[in-house]
Amino acid sequence: MLVDDQPLLRHSLAMIINNEAGLRVVAEAGDGADAVAQARAARPDVILMDVRMPHLDGLQATRRICADPSLAAARVLVLSMFELDEYVYEALHAGASGFLLKDARPAELIEAIRRTHRGESLFAPSILTRLVAHYVAAPRPDRPTAALRRLTGREVEVLTLIGGGLSNDEIATALSISVKTVKSHITHLMAKLAARDRAQLVITAFDAGLVRPRS
Repeated sequence: MLVDDQPLLRHSLAMIINNEAGLRVVAEAGDGADAVAQARAARPDVILMDVRMPHLDGLQATRRICADPSLAAARVLVLSMFELDEYVYEALHAGASGFLLKDARPAELIEAIRRTHRGESLFAPSILTRLVAHYVAAPRPDRPTAALRRLTGREVEVLTLIGGGLSNDEIATALSISVKTVKSHITHLMAKLAARDRAQLVITAFDAGLVRPRS
């Protein structure tokens, strides 16, 4: 589903997306309020969400969509012209799975949609760099949270590597296990930590102090 208050941009994005195998635009909305209604009606797998819109902005719309149990399968990818930090942090805590800039190339957009659908978190490189810096600079807890105490040693290792931005294949190589086993660990992590998707696992890894600055 495409959510943007500019009809021309929606039309351009729809042309790019509908030209790709396995992808189809099932709904469009021009503001946040309509986005929530359209999402409930169309049940899209991935929602490309603009930030600045009339009536209800994209961040508030994302929060309502991600809080709706009937839309638990939907993944929101915020698409914006702006790199403002407060947008990134608020989008993450609203439940967005990623944040991509509107100057991304068509191939990058398509790959972002596919990765978001697979449950991976995605951020433009410039945004990810600042996001990591923000959490590295934040105060760390003195000891693991109660939720982390329920994890096995291997699950903590996987969570740490997720926080470091590694893909499933890279985690499998680092730990000398199969990709299938990695996916199983991630499923268990999401259940134990009540995480909606991989993006929330990244936040948990940073908040718990599992990811440290590189020297």
